[in-house]
Amino acid sequence: MTGDMAEGNISANDQAILELLENDARLDARDLADILGEEAQEVQQAVRRMEEQKIICGYHTVINYNKVLRDERIMAFIEVEVSPMKGKGYDHTAALLAKYPEIDSLYLITGDNDFICLVQGKTMFEVCQFVADRIAVMENVQSTKTLFVLKQYKQSGILTGAGRPNRAEDRLVVSY
Repeated sequence: MTGDMAEGNISANDQAILELLENDARLDARDLADILGEEAQEVQQAVRRMEEQKIICGYHTVINYNKVLRDERIMAFIEVEVSPMKGKGYDHTAALLAKYPEIDSLYLITGDNDFICLVQGKTMFEVCQFVADRIAVMENVQSTKTLFVLKQYKQSGILTGAGRPNRAEDRLVVSY
């Protein structure tokens, strides 16, 4: 495995490690090494290097909250239209938005709006209050649009909700 790769230019082995971890973050260095036919120490060093370079930014578990009794938790997508700031573009606004712990994910997008944020709160009112008090009043924000998540069916490529095919006759037919 090669060490100090330029940012955005990773080795084929690093790419293979990333793909394996993306599909199963529970794999440890020994598991990865066995799959790739490499030495565990080399794989561990590659993973550590990619963590330090922020290529690997975290490890997450996908939870099907439709099946878990818990305190109410509301998710909403907030579309945000902004005027880019002279000399700073969209990055300045993105940096300000990203500081809010209520914002789980933040993306610059194409279309009618500029950003889409995934926000979480305990109630719809709490999410609305956050949007009104924090996002909508930002200097260059032109408008917001809140879309509440009613039910989740798929997350990170994993089916989580109703409609999940569990029998052969429920699966989509694929033909070429």
